[in-house]
Amino acid sequence: MCGIVGYIGSRESVPILMGGLRRLEYRGYDSAGLAILNGQELSVVRRKGKLAELASALEEQLPSGMIGIGHTRWATHGVPSEENAHPHVDCTGRIAIVHNGIIENFVQLREELQSKGHVFNSQTDTETLSHLVEESYEGDLYEAVRKALGRVRGSFAIAVISVDHPEELIVARKDSPLILGLGKGEQFIASDIPAVISHTKRILVLNDGEMARVTREGCSIMTLDGLPVEREEIVVTWDAEAAEKSGFGDFMLKEIYEQPVAVRETLRPYLLDGGVFMGEMPGLSVDEIRSLDKIVVVACGTSYHAALIGKQVIEAWAHLPVEVDLSSEFRYRHLLIGPGSLVIAITQSGETADTLASMRIASEVGAKVLAIANVVGSTATRQADGTVYTHAGPEIGVAATKTFVSQLAAIYTLGLYLAQVRETISPEERSEIVDELGGLPNRIERALECRSEVGVAAQTYAGCQDFLFLGRGIGLPVALEGALKLKEISYIHAEGYAAGEMKHGPIALVDEDCPAVAVATDAHTYEKIISNIQEVRARGASVIAVATEGNEGIKNFAEHVFYVPRTLEALSALVAVVPLQLLAYDIAKVRGCDVDQPRNLAKSVTVE
Repeated sequence: MCGIVGYIGSRESVPILMGGLRRLEYRGYDSAGLAILNGQELSVVRRKGKLAELASALEEQLPSGMIGIGHTRWATHGVPSEENAHPHVDCTGRIAIVHNGIIENFVQLREELQSKGHVFNSQTDTETLSHLVEESYEGDLYEAVRKALGRVRGSFAIAVISVDHPEELIVARKDSPLILGLGKGEQFIASDIPAVISHTKRILVLNDGEMARVTREGCSIMTLDGLPVEREEIVVTWDAEAAEKSGFGDFMLKEIYEQPVAVRETLRPYLLDGGVFMGEMPGLSVDEIRSLDKIVVVACGTSYHAALIGKQVIEAWAHLPVEVDLSSEFRYRHLLIGPGSLVIAITQSGETADTLASMRIASEVGAKVLAIANVVGSTATRQADGTVYTHAGPEIGVAATKTFVSQLAAIYTLGLYLAQVRETISPEERSEIVDELGGLPNRIERALECRSEVGVAAQTYAGCQDFLFLGRGIGLPVALEGALKLKEISYIHAEGYAAGEMKHGPIALVDEDCPAVAVATDAHTYEKIISNIQEVRARGASVIAVATEGNEGIKNFAEHVFYVPRTLEALSALVAVVPLQLLAYDIAKVRGCDVDQPRNLAKSVTVE
């Protein structure tokens, strides 16, 4: 969850580290800190709160040095506080470390180290690492870090500097992301590419169980067992401007308006001449696709809602049974999958801990594993047999928007490809779907035109403490996603619910203080959702409806209507979700909430 940066070169490190942390603050903002090395002096500055607090502190205490590490924290062990902020130092004050992940056996290690005289100043698991490195140090920092990591259980991405080694920076990772940025006479490290993209587009990705010794001249990668590793660099194709606000007040609003481009770029490589072309998908041949007996989709959060839509689409088009599981549940249950199964893992970052664990388990029992991910070179893409990339570009806002619609575009494309290979759909129907997919970016642009009506509704209902989101069929996952967005950024209690289940309990909660948001686009269940709308209206609830353009009759049943363009029912989620994203955004702004950095949340959940 936390964000790590590091620099070694010939420039002052503080501005570079702070610039990197600003681009990583979406990963955590409970506290932040820097450790700067200048010859025989190690300066550590830490502050509780968002990065602005650290920036203020640096105005009074600006350390100088051309090597340093930085960290922005999402708290796991120990409350947000200055003493729990990273970097952490050892007893001598000569070694500093930043860490993303969880050290599962830190209690036992801490007790052992305390019995040897080590003094701890925080409640974090990370501080254990700094003392372990100190305990293992015999003149070689790399060896000390390697030995220390050999004693820990859990996940980690770390960066270590030492007064005794002013010409190197040591990094390592296991189950938490870490990349190296390659420069000329300078090198960078970070949890994610946006932190270094303004300085270099040449990237090396560390794999699990690897370390690197980083100097001004370059990086040497080794396994935790000390074996050398050759790694091909990746050249990033997007630039720093893609990670900036571009005139929008918030990243989230910018990213909502980037959705037409994100969907267009995701579809572009695959749609051609009325068909879907994915080539010979790595690790998954045409014969294997034809012989599949089931599909399981694993995901978390917003990606899980995308998976629910994928289930309906793949079953309808490819005629395959599809299960959808939360990654955090899938990994702990008795699995009925094997060589005839395909497991599709959906993860925006490609680093979601529970999803990666689910992928490993699926591979171990012989299932094929396919990743849908947004980050090239991420762990999920390297772990999978094949990958369908979304091309959303960097998403900085914590609440997923453009990555969700890009995931839907990828799922639609994959579902259609499976149907095409399995010959379960006619060429005419396939061509119609391809044409509709190609028109979706323009339809999303038109869906954004409902902003004024959304703003009126936001002003009306921003003071409510409870919302109910209702949907059926494809509309149900859209309702779930709309409720999640409202919860995430406005801190309003919101429930997404299958409208047909209302009478089985939830209708008891409905009253005039609980607005209902109904996804009522044209569908084979439209008359049913109208009946459900009538049920909540009879209990005093106001209704906000998402409906298809041209449906004037819906105004008889709703106080507010957000119109979206007509498309195929299976594809309607891509346009129906847009007004719900805007509604959550506008309500959060009315309530004075920080939409880009909602409390208690981080962009990438890289710990279990």
